[in-house]
Amino acid sequence: MTACAIEDGATTGDGGPAEPEPEPDPGDPTGAAETGPAEDAPAPEAPVPAVAAEAAAPAETVLPPFVLTADGAYGARLTAAPVAGGAAGAETAWYAERWTLDGPEPYAVPLPTNQPEETEAQVLPLADGRVLIRRRVAERHTFSLLYPTGPGTGELLLGAVEREALTLLPPSPDGVSAYALSVGAYSTGLWRVAGGASGPEHLADLPGRCSGGVWLDRAGRLLALDREPAGGGPVKTVAVDLGRGAEMTPLLQIAPDSDDRLLLADPDSGLLLIRSDAPGHDRLGWGVLGSCLPVRFPECLRLPDCAVAPFAVQPGQMLMPESCAVALRIDGAAGSWIGLWRPSGRRLHQLAAPGGWLAGSGVWSRDGVLKLPYADGDTACAVALLEMPEEAEAAGDGSGTQPSAAPVTPPVCTPVPLGQAPLVGRTVPD
Repeated sequence: MTACAIEDGATTGDGGPAEPEPEPDPGDPTGAAETGPAEDAPAPEAPVPAVAAEAAAPAETVLPPFVLTADGAYGARLTAAPVAGGAAGAETAWYAERWTLDGPEPYAVPLPTNQPEETEAQVLPLADGRVLIRRRVAERHTFSLLYPTGPGTGELLLGAVEREALTLLPPSPDGVSAYALSVGAYSTGLWRVAGGASGPEHLADLPGRCSGGVWLDRAGRLLALDREPAGGGPVKTVAVDLGRGAEMTPLLQIAPDSDDRLLLADPDSGLLLIRSDAPGHDRLGWGVLGSCLPVRFPECLRLPDCAVAPFAVQPGQMLMPESCAVALRIDGAAGSWIGLWRPSGRRLHQLAAPGGWLAGSGVWSRDGVLKLPYADGDTACAVALLEMPEEAEAAGDGSGTQPSAAPVTPPVCTPVPLGQAPLVGRTVPD
């Protein structure tokens, strides 16, 4: 997917498996109300009745981050407990924790090992319930799989990678593999650290400095990365085909000198959520992979003095990308809260987050229910439910899309229609 000129605010472009543990009481959550209407909203809305947690005030960011599998069945995080015998609040011991979210009630399983974890360790859940953990040991990064074994924690050591810096990528949709990036001065190493034949495996050295990481398919083959050239220059999203020896192709180019990053993608509908400064400053936009429609930058996604980032897209909307519900994390001076939006709508619905929300995490069901994991003082593991508010039919040009920024002079470049994106027509080999 490459795109070029901006017109009327739109760009034209052209180990062993885990055993279930006893489920703790998830608490007795109550409802939460919407914080208020967004820009261009006709009137305040009534509270959404499907919220399963009180949300009287914006939730604060929880670090280290909470990570969900691609299907939302499992989650994992580092959490802390007071050290036995220590002064109250003086010392804490960090350990991995796995959440099971696909059953009738969510529950958490602690996975402590013989010594506390460092806060810089990363965890990533797999589809079989095990949790991958990356630890820094001197100049090496070690990888292990953690899983519950009755009263204790089993650990399967996978191996180590000797690099100065290494970061896990988001969970692969195949639920088995895990990948990592090691960024150097001129190139970026791509590693498979779990799911391979034997331990961590170096797959390729990609030219430039790569970051991000968005999966474009459900097989875990097509990976989008934000690439900065080795000698400096604008950031552009590229696609890496793991089925073709990590072959790299351009994916997103809105203007020659703009920084264009892919934030989120839905493999079912092809909906892409993009951040770019092509309109003159950083804006959130959306497009459709394999479509000739323009990339748009809705005005309703601009919130003064707030950072807005998408974190979940409703799956299963085949051929209907404009109907996908999108959940966004909004960070402001008051904390973090939720934004709900559809490309076909004209407004951003702003809702209070449940208290203790693991900010930036959540998953949509196919029928449009947003599941938000949270842990507050009353419960250590729970999920709040939100539904997309009903929207009145948008007036205007009949397109159902929100007008964007004022027109600007289009840059001089050769547009490539979105329908001719290099990923179209590729199939996963047998």
